[in-house]
Parts: sequence; structure tokens; C-alpha cells
Amino acid sequence: MRKRPGIPSTTECERNRIIHGDCVEAMRALPAGCVDLVFADPPYNLQLSGDLHRPNNSRVDGVDDAWDKFETLETYDRFTREWLDAARHALKDDGSLWVIGSYHNIFRVGAILQDLGFWILNDVVWRKTNPMPNFRGRRFTNAHETLIWAAKSQDSRYRFNYEAMKALNDDLQMRSDWFIPLCTGQERLKNDAGQKAHPTQKPEALLYRVLLATSMTGDLVLDPFFGTGTTGAVAKKIGRDYIGIEREEQYVKVAKRRLAETQPCIDETLVQISSKREEPRIPFGWLIEHGLIEPGTELTDPKRRYVARVHADGNIVASNTIGSQKGSIHKVGATLQGAPSCNGWTFWHYRENGEYLPIDTLRQRLRDQVSQRQTLQ
Repeated sequence: MRKRPGIPSTTECERNRIIHGDCVEAMRALPAGCVDLVFADPPYNLQLSGDLHRPNNSRVDGVDDAWDKFETLETYDRFTREWLDAARHALKDDGSLWVIGSYHNIFRVGAILQDLGFWILNDVVWRKTNPMPNFRGRRFTNAHETLIWAAKSQDSRYRFNYEAMKALNDDLQMRSDWFIPLCTGQERLKNDAGQKAHPTQKPEALLYRVLLATSMTGDLVLDPFFGTGTTGAVAKKIGRDYIGIEREEQYVKVAKRRLAETQPCIDETLVQISSKREEPRIPFGWLIEHGLIEPGTELTDPKRRYVARVHADGNIVASNTIGSQKGSIHKVGATLQGAPSCNGWTFWHYRENGEYLPIDTLRQRLRDQVSQRQTLQ
């Protein structure tokens, strides 16, 4: 568990529970700064008027529940400000918040969270692979929703598991447009009458990506509009803790049953996320000290344009038309390319068993050795 000076320990806050009640009151009752991440799926205030029918005259099962209706936009703004302010109270200084919405509300939510001091990091477009058609043919098919990812302040040291997102996306940087289908089929929860248990149940794939990207194992995730418990179910599966707040008793019952049936990952090591930024710093010279690379070893760039030799003190020496260049792996790499900077760990390669590998391979081996020694101690 990550602790920071001046922040109350999250052990004061009971984890893995559903609070049945008003989200503003419940969040304000939590210890200040006790949660690592907030995911909020608030009412969208869809402002629907009248029933919507398909071309065959069948009625569309839309969102017409009382909890999504507000008298005026001013009423909705006041509600938004209150719950965001309460969420800010519960959130750690280095925590972050996600809120999802549609064109009906997301722009108002974004302006208010900025007014409260949140710092927007990204807006993510959830592109639905199977959106509901526009039956009336009067507008574009509404095929996406928007998520805002924000830090508590501009100075927050928020969590972002960049390498995990890249791995999830076949070693390509994860983009801000996510192709994920609507919640359908067996994942769609039904009530005792066989109808949708909740009209706006989100797919677990969406929450999986949010939680994997911006939280760590053991973190506490708060969902103030818990609904049928998607956030809690995903959190439980990947080793996070949760607090869900839900006002509607019918949804609380469904969520409790769902969470009771949800099984956590049997091997906790499989859901732990590591970040290169948090790994111990390994200077290039340490590779020489530990015998992973010898003085005089020849290094080359991936395209074999430049050649350098390893010096005993951790510098490398290369020659080009300008003359001999000596310095760190980063400085020499940048000088040879005429570039302002260079990541020497990925630029320089060494030969091993007839194959050229980046020297970052050796750095990782040394990190593994250090980690093993620490574990044995």
C-alpha cells in the first residue's frame, strides 16, 4: 500500500463494501484523502421527451428513470458541483478521477471539475463497435461516449501505467480512442423479470482498461454511482479494493449478488503492474562493474552506422568525421546523430550469440539480479 505524508491511512476506511445512500453525504463522511482513484458514471441528464420507437414500432428501452431527470440545467450543475467536490475530499492528492458522459452532460461536467481545481490529463473517446442506430434519421448515429481523466491538481504525481497499456495494445502506444462494444449478451445483467437490471450498465472491458491504466494492486477505487457494480467486479478480479455508493436499493441488491459471484485472480503476481520509472536506477557503469559487459566491447546503433567502444569508466568512445567523441551512452549517441538528446539504452546495441541486442537488455538483467537479492534478504 502506498502511503504519503499527511494523508490518513486507508485502513481507517472500510474497503470492499457497498454504501446504500446518497453519494455526496457518503463521500464527505469518508476520511479525507483515503482513495487512490475515483471512477464516476453519473446521471447524464438525457432530457428525453416522449417514447422512442424503432421502424417496426417497437419501443426502445431507453433511460427514463427518475434518477436521470433534473428540473433545469442549473439544478444539474449544482448536483455535479456537489458530488465532484465530495469526490475531491475523498481523493488523495496524487490520485486521479475518471468521469464518463455523453454530449448531454460531459461538457458541463468538464467545466465544473476545472473550476474545482482538477487538472484534465486526457479526454478518451469510447467508440462503441455496436451503437444503437438513430431511428428517426434526424441526427448522426451517436456512436461514442467521452471519458475525462483528471488529476486532483496540476502538481499531482498521478499514476499512469504506460508500459501496461502499451503491452495491452500489442506494443503500440495506447491511443485515446477506445473501440469497445456495448455491454450485451451474458454480461448484461437481468432482473427477476428478465429485463435489463440497469439501463446504462458499462462493459467490464472499459473499466478494466481504466483501472489497469491508472491504479496499482491494493489501491482503493471509489465509484459514487455504483449501479450494478461493474467497477467493483473488475477491481476484485485484478487485485484492487473498492467502495461503491448507490442510492437505488434495486441496484444495490444486484451489485451485491454480482460481487459475491465474482472471483479474484488466484495468483496475485499476475495482476501486479510494474513501471520502468519506478525501477531502481542502473547507471551504464554498473554493467561493467558486475561483469555484464567488458571494457573494449564494441557497440553499434541498430542500423550499424556508428561504432563505439566501452571505456572502463562507463563512458563510450566513438569516431566520426568530426573526430573522436567520448562521453555517456546518451551524450555520444546524440552527438553522432546531431540530435538534442538520445536514449542510449535503446540506441546502442551489443552482440550476443550472433544477434544484436539493445544494451537495455543487460540493464534489465542486472535489475532482475538486484530484485532477487532483495527478495532473499
